[in-house]
Amino acid sequence: MIYLARHGETHFNAEGRMQGHLDSPLTELGQAQARAMGERLAELIGDPAGWRLISSPLGRAQATAKAIAARLGLTPEIDHRLIEVSFGDWDGRLRAELAREHPDTFGRGQWQFAAPGGETHESVETRIADWLAELPPEPERKVVIVCHGGSGRVVRGAYLGLSRAETWAQDVPQDAVYRLLNGSSERIDCSNVAVG
Repeated sequence: MIYLARHGETHFNAEGRMQGHLDSPLTELGQAQARAMGERLAELIGDPAGWRLISSPLGRAQATAKAIAARLGLTPEIDHRLIEVSFGDWDGRLRAELAREHPDTFGRGQWQFAAPGGETHESVETRIADWLAELPPEPERKVVIVCHGGSGRVVRGAYLGLSRAETWAQDVPQDAVYRLLNGSSERIDCSNVAVG
């Protein structure tokens, strides 16, 4: 089983700014989302013995993983293959500016791979597939991962065998986790979780 969480809201998210391989800290809302994910995962997992918590190396994912770890009693591991998609020259840019400057590209299907100097879809798929291949088979697989909107879509897409278009059409909430089990994906809401 894999539980997949996207990091909580960041200042760049709130500003409508592309992050990619850049970073910005979690907002107060993002910190609350991270704690809520930890509470929900504690309910879902119960005894954390035998579980691993793996995070992207970026600070926003690590901050979210630390909040989850505090609730589960696990030590986060870092895996660079879970890092967000690099948007190259678009990292750090406002989405609204990119939409004005690149109306035929930005915001349309699979624009994530149109940025100058950005990663290719194939390179992201390769690193995610490599990571998935190293996991134990189900039902021995007990992993919580914290990653990003882009890399999380690719994890779910690879796990579910989705096409590229289907992969990028998936939603990427910051107030829910996904349970990947037996070839299916289930969204589990965390927005209504009370955090003490």
